[in-house]
Amino acid sequence: MGKILLFIYDEMADFEVNFLIHNLSANLNKDIISISYESKLIKSKSGLIYKSSNLVSDVLIEDVDALIIPGGWNLELRPELITLIQRLDKNNKLIGAICSAPLFLAKASILDNKKYTTSITTWTDSHIKQFNEIDDPFPRKNFIYDRVVKDTNIITAQGYAFIDFAIEILDYFKMFEDENDKIEFIKIITNN
Repeated sequence: MGKILLFIYDEMADFEVNFLIHNLSANLNKDIISISYESKLIKSKSGLIYKSSNLVSDVLIEDVDALIIPGGWNLELRPELITLIQRLDKNNKLIGAICSAPLFLAKASILDNKKYTTSITTWTDSHIKQFNEIDDPFPRKNFIYDRVVKDTNIITAQGYAFIDFAIEILDYFKMFEDENDKIEFIKIITNN
């Protein structure tokens, strides 16, 4: 059994990680540990209420396998999350971020030498206003416009590609016996 950290925050797009979290827990016997900045109720974009089991500042990385971050527009970045992301990356732990969440990774400077994707394909006036930041924080030379991108221990995805994101992470943790097993799983999930 391994532990997976799930960073939760107000207005997160929980649908982007629910399928993944279910499969990590049910099929791979991973212990899902929700983490947040503060011990309070968190309301997701879908309206569901969550409560984290740990604070970001209290997490020890030695016994975790990964950090998963859903997208959303409330991307408040505090020093303790930057530190956690950097430590996990330094220790080659999986970090998965979907939709706008790769912004956390860019701000932690771990995308500088990694290929990635994000739903924030360009830095627009609405991003400047939302995040109160004029300069694009993403290293655009490494951006790939694709549904999901894996580069060593970093897996990123466009927001609409939450099934692809889940499958790539499940494959990373060896849920599938071989490529045929993975293809059959995809066929069942996508009805193709």
